[in-house]
Amino acid sequence: MDIAEVLTLADELIFAKTGKHLDYVQEAILRGTLQDTTYTQIAQEVYSSPSHVRNVGSQLWKTLSKALKKNITKNNFRAVLEKGIVYNYQSAIVENITGESITVNNKLNICPEKARSPKTPQNPEPTAKQPRIDLGDAPEISTFFDRTSELSTLKQWILGDRTRLISILGLSGSGKSAIALQLIQHLQYEFDCIIWRSLRNAPPLQTLQTDLIKFLSQQQETDLPYLINYLRSHRCLIVLDDVQTIFSSQQLAGNYQPGYENYGTFFKQIAESCHNSCLILLTWEKPREIAALESHPKNCQTLPLNGLGEPAREIFTEKGLAESEKWSELIDIYRGNPLWLNTVAAAIQDLFSGNISDFLSYDSLVLGDLEYLLHQHFQRLSDSEKQVMSWLANQIKAVEISKKPALLELSPSEFLKAVESLRRRLLIEKVQKGDRTLFTLQRAIAEYVKTHIL
Repeated sequence: MDIAEVLTLADELIFAKTGKHLDYVQEAILRGTLQDTTYTQIAQEVYSSPSHVRNVGSQLWKTLSKALKKNITKNNFRAVLEKGIVYNYQSAIVENITGESITVNNKLNICPEKARSPKTPQNPEPTAKQPRIDLGDAPEISTFFDRTSELSTLKQWILGDRTRLISILGLSGSGKSAIALQLIQHLQYEFDCIIWRSLRNAPPLQTLQTDLIKFLSQQQETDLPYLINYLRSHRCLIVLDDVQTIFSSQQLAGNYQPGYENYGTFFKQIAESCHNSCLILLTWEKPREIAALESHPKNCQTLPLNGLGEPAREIFTEKGLAESEKWSELIDIYRGNPLWLNTVAAAIQDLFSGNISDFLSYDSLVLGDLEYLLHQHFQRLSDSEKQVMSWLANQIKAVEISKKPALLELSPSEFLKAVESLRRRLLIEKVQKGDRTLFTLQRAIAEYVKTHIL
């Protein structure tokens, strides 16, 4: 008995009767039934409650019974197939959702050992179900760089660990949107619905949830009034971009603007509730709830997006920069940030005819457009964070923070909170030397601090 064929037939019958394809839970119920799996075991597989799976199953069997004009239950479904009651099933007259009689056609044999055509492959590939996708707020990305390692990590979290809440954390221009779009290309057939929304205009949570529900429900009346119900009944991938805009500026990282605190409750609910969907946050700074949620990998994971290595050389090739032996030095200075490297490479080509040595001979490594990009980050810092950044920018090498520097007008507690916050913004780097943990600034960031904060 071929499970893929059974799922294809069931999907056609359900669509004819309801106008909707099988959702993730219904597929799991059918697959589990054919494998003699209990509702409790199926519920564990889809991260739902047994009662919810049982209710979905009850409605599923009723719909299939009406379609096939035969009493179908979980207990007899396998037996009905094995007895050949729908053996060599070619077509059925089904009354569809509008009351019209239509013919459901297919060419599948439920009992392949009895009547499989010699031309029929022994292990046919299941037909990929087309997800509903709305990427209306996603940016247009013209160039994708090699992010094989990061994509593998994200795929493992989503497919292997079934992680519900993922934060992709990175500075502006690091490629958060690009990797999320690549991920969607790789995983789109694993989801029923995929939706991308930007928070750049800081919508209230209620506005965002209403928008998501309208898409997920196809703007139909429904008895599932809350977003979490849709995430349980369908496998959804939701990407929220520009999450940092709901946080307050000039405060420690991850503190919500007044009136936006309910986003924290929302993120916590997504991470801790029982469902099989995934919410991805693209952000400059980590929400304050995330650290506690990360104690359980199924609840929450964070991917700090590091810069490009060798793939960044494509940028310099495209910009026509000379002195390829110095490309690695540029990558190191700007930590492989794709946007920063593009910005600097364009300036080197324009102002120095592509000569990197001439550019590096200048005292400043921060040019106009890059200065603007960094300013967007630094205008969000609290006073205590600015003090710590100024101190680090004056250090010749990476330093320890076991003791608060005497010159800083901060209490030890304020100092450590500021360091922790800057780490959540990825503005300071951690260096491990043996059993010692040291901290430092990227060269370009240190240059900016010396010019604009000191």
